Amino acid sequence: MVAEASIPVDVFNPGQVLACMGFLEAADALLGDAEGGFNWMTQPSSFTLRAAGESNPFEVVLQFLAEAQIKAVAPQGWSAPQKDQTESDDRDVPVPEHLLRTETFCCRPIDTKEQKLAMKLPVQLSRGEFRVSMSHWADGSSRNDFKLYSGNRSAFDIARKMLHGVAAKGKRGADGALDNQGLVQLWQEQRDALVAAPFDVLTALGGSFNFDPRGAWTGIDAGYSPNDQEHGVAASPIVEILAAICLEHARPDEFATRKVCYAIWRDLLPPGLARAALAGAVGLAELRRFRFDLDMAGKNKVVTFAQEEPTP
Repeated sequence: MVAEASIPVDVFNPGQVLACMGFLEAADALLGDAEGGFNWMTQPSSFTLRAAGESNPFEVVLQFLAEAQIKAVAPQGWSAPQKDQTESDDRDVPVPEHLLRTETFCCRPIDTKEQKLAMKLPVQLSRGEFRVSMSHWADGSSRNDFKLYSGNRSAFDIARKMLHGVAAKGKRGADGALDNQGLVQLWQEQRDALVAAPFDVLTALGGSFNFDPRGAWTGIDAGYSPNDQEHGVAASPIVEILAAICLEHARPDEFATRKVCYAIWRDLLPPGLARAALAGAVGLAELRRFRFDLDMAGKNKVVTFAQEEPTP
């Protein structure tokens, strides 16, 4: 038995397309036999996901993310640096209860004594027997790691904020007050809306992986620095977390410096073929190709909206 559902998607938003691939990867891990593809004959365009079982596969993935435990994955022998008490409570070094130490650490070779490793640790989401990994920023292969964020921020902390929101300053753990909501709060308050159109539910983000162009800005574009004024920029934490899941196995093609292309496909494809289709592999299915630029906001790269390439 299989279940099938569709969600609206803006195919000119690269983050949403990557997040569709993330839904496909996560549904395959959680349910098995997953297939996905795009339909651009409707308005708006849609992404269809099919997987084993009787439940809406989008709902299954979103519920997993809302209930998952998040840990940073570290090699045996490495310990988190001691927190400097003069720093704010928002310092993003993973504390011991958020660490999963493993002997099979298989990302870039690292010095286990290197304290800066805290900024580079892979992330694992788990619930029961199910595991979903995110580690593209630590990819030591010949592939483009497609890491967009920079500065003294860890991927673990970004992922945690996308899932659990940002605690109000000075109120950490006091009354659950938040400056910014995450996927968990949106799931609790707007579950039906998330299942029907997960990319359309926006909230202010205090920092992200920079995949959703709706939350991207430069000082020139905005006319001021939202960071300096502590202003959140509305975007989708669902797009951010699922795009990171997509990049575990699939990458768009950065064919020139900060110039990137990707493709969408019509037929329902399993993850192995969909990864190749996303990069524009010919002969797999009917494709539409897009390209976009990575703008710079300080040292961060930010995704911009795409333009469609002419059909050959």
